Amino acid sequence: MEERLLGQLLLTGVPGAELDADTARRFKKLQPGGFILFGRNIHSPEQLRKLIDDLRDLSDIEPFITIDQEGGRVSRLRLIGSEPPNAQQLRQKGDLGLIKRHGELTGKVLRMFGFNVDLCPVLDISYDDEADNSLKGRCYGTSPKEVIDNASVFNHALRKEGVLSCGKHFPGYASAACDPHHELPVIHKTLAEMEATELIPFRALLDDLDSLMTCHSHFPCWDADRPRWPASLSKNVIGQFLRNQLAYEGLVMTDDLDMGAILNEVTFEETIIACIEAGNDLAMICHRVELVEEAKTHLTKVPSPILHDALRRIEKTKKRLVNPYPWSIDRFREIDAQIWDLRVATLGEERAQVLSVEDGKRSPVEIY
Repeated sequence: MEERLLGQLLLTGVPGAELDADTARRFKKLQPGGFILFGRNIHSPEQLRKLIDDLRDLSDIEPFITIDQEGGRVSRLRLIGSEPPNAQQLRQKGDLGLIKRHGELTGKVLRMFGFNVDLCPVLDISYDDEADNSLKGRCYGTSPKEVIDNASVFNHALRKEGVLSCGKHFPGYASAACDPHHELPVIHKTLAEMEATELIPFRALLDDLDSLMTCHSHFPCWDADRPRWPASLSKNVIGQFLRNQLAYEGLVMTDDLDMGAILNEVTFEETIIACIEAGNDLAMICHRVELVEEAKTHLTKVPSPILHDALRRIEKTKKRLVNPYPWSIDRFREIDAQIWDLRVATLGEERAQVLSVEDGKRSPVEIY
């Protein structure tokens, strides 16, 4: 195992809106497999495209450039453009044509900036649209069938525009009673109950997704002998169930390892080693960017066969990455206007004017 390739197993956040010399040197040496951008990285359209061009330029292997561009409050690009309708608003409107349009426009606007992976669709089921579990407004259905019908339309349209998709949050936050950004949810459903509900959308869409994101919930039905062990670090959930039983050979990444559900339960070293040994290919470190070099050091303790399997899946997925569109501020404004038109078509003129409140009171996911 060449140590220089270990950085490929890391998906890292970026400190600011531009690459300072020290950060550029760190990333050039580390060669992370990908980057995830947040509000702190987005100040203007031109600045964002330059930041992404710079990240690609310092990468010897084409990196995953990822973002959470779902719709509603989880739409990072609303800082510089229009806010798309969220999944709940689209499902309540009941028009698959609008969901398809949402996928198309999301793919177009992301490729304009240079993103090549959108961290959606959310495949969690909404059992309670007001539940305090970070999912408010983000779910495409209140039943497995509704999630499948709606999310598959978005997923297909997004991918057709050349942006890879990521189904999340496997095996499901739907029954979580708390927000994993703050603490670890414990979900007491039996495996039979999971199979009858939460797992159905994942099973249905596995072959059509470019990647999966694993969640930070504890499931006693898989890890009864290991209390408070997150699914994202679980060999039983990922290695045995997802990889072996469901035969999923695609790319798998963790949810953000800087969430309270992980920080309050597991040491950093154990987190990094366990997530890759469990069957994830990418360890996501969104906010403690200063720890990425340490993470790479911890990866040297993972057995070589496991590292090789992860690197093989990363390489295979990267072969499907496509280049950004040539930059055009006029084209961005044109797409952005179409996103606003989609919002109006979904919500009506009056409701479209009421944008999501970005205060983090529901969940930190909306202010990152």
